[in-house]
Amino acid sequence: MAETKSNEFEREYVIPLRKEWSKVARYKRAKKAGKAVKEFLARHMKVYDRDLDKIKLDKYVNEELWFRGIKKPPIRIKIKAIKDSKGIVYVELADMPEKLKFKKAKEEKREKESEKKTRLSEAELKKAGEVKTKHVHKGEEHKHEETKPEETEEKKIEAEEKKASTIEGMEKLEKEMSKKAKHQKGGKQKEPKHQFRKALQK
Repeated sequence: MAETKSNEFEREYVIPLRKEWSKVARYKRAKKAGKAVKEFLARHMKVYDRDLDKIKLDKYVNEELWFRGIKKPPIRIKIKAIKDSKGIVYVELADMPEKLKFKKAKEEKREKESEKKTRLSEAELKKAGEVKTKHVHKGEEHKHEETKPEETEEKKIEAEEKKASTIEGMEKLEKEMSKKAKHQKGGKQKEPKHQFRKALQK
């Protein structure tokens, strides 16, 4: 048992699953394996009232359980469980395969990039959000005119939407015209392939 912070501890387990998932039908095995992991950890990590909602499985643990489909979950799984001060247990894979390591690193990189973008956009909004006041002097009266950047942004958005709508309208018209041109070859209507038999004249 490795203590990390106050009232937090970390443990590694190899959880046997075959005994549990062999109790249910084949088409329910992977679900039962996931539940078995939670029940095992509720018992061994001393979760209050053995509440399974307090155990949070990492998505990579879930992928490992479902990797071969619902009918063939693994026989055992090695996990690392971390219990925080609130009593919630977070579960991760102890030995992660190379493919999953690569996937996890890629996703973390994407998350960092998205965080950077959101920070930049927030900083730009704060700069633009500063209200500029202009003092207009007319005799003794002082008038404060506030120019809000939100209004200008709204106008820009409206202008972009109008442009997009006009472009879309033109594209629709072009498509309709091309369809009509396809159906009318050289201004003539299509003739039937077979001549229909006419009724005999008397």
